[in-house]
Amino acid sequence: MLDSSLMQLMWLASPALPIGGFSYSECLEAAVDTARAATENEACVWLVDQLHMTLARSELPAVAQAIAAWRADDQPRIAELNAWVLQTRESAELRAQTEQMGKSLLEWLKNHTTATPAQIALLAASGQGTPEPTYPIAFALAASATQAPVRECLLAFAFGWAENMMQAAIKAVPLGQSAGQRILSALTAEIPHTVDYALGINDNTRQAFSPMLAILSSQHEVQYSRLFRS
Repeated sequence: MLDSSLMQLMWLASPALPIGGFSYSECLEAAVDTARAATENEACVWLVDQLHMTLARSELPAVAQAIAAWRADDQPRIAELNAWVLQTRESAELRAQTEQMGKSLLEWLKNHTTATPAQIALLAASGQGTPEPTYPIAFALAASATQAPVRECLLAFAFGWAENMMQAAIKAVPLGQSAGQRILSALTAEIPHTVDYALGINDNTRQAFSPMLAILSSQHEVQYSRLFRS
């Protein structure tokens, strides 16, 4: 992989990317509030399970398939994958998260990547009479422009998610920085084979089934006190 491709992926994986990822816990805050992830070990187990049960089966395969679609300039396929992501967000706040982060990443892309004008126009058009671009599909556009191999693109996506979730755990449980690093270490150890699993998933096996996350997200929407938007 070219150095430029690697650096662009590192940039996309950075929690400093101005797309608002820091403001979401993806239901971890609700899990803490209901004593399901109230300690370092419980939060670690929760996030590892989420990596395997949601990202590996849903977001990561969608990103991989969307990268191929962007590189082939296959607009119907991009629209199909974007619609699937929206249809599988099981609460208002989870849908709002993927729409907001997708839109913010699209705005960033217009100024900070090598995405072609045609690619940007295709994604921008998805907000005109059709659903807004989701975060996995917008990330796939950014990753496709790096020319990096798909596996490396998924590693970057997963690591960016892991860093954001680790930071959410530090704030929500709460935990110290050392505990956060132990959680990130555990997640990082699981990411490579999670990505390999995701690469073997097709349209018939891609799925989004995490009922407890959906329940907690619905509860989080009316939670009395909270730090995060999801």
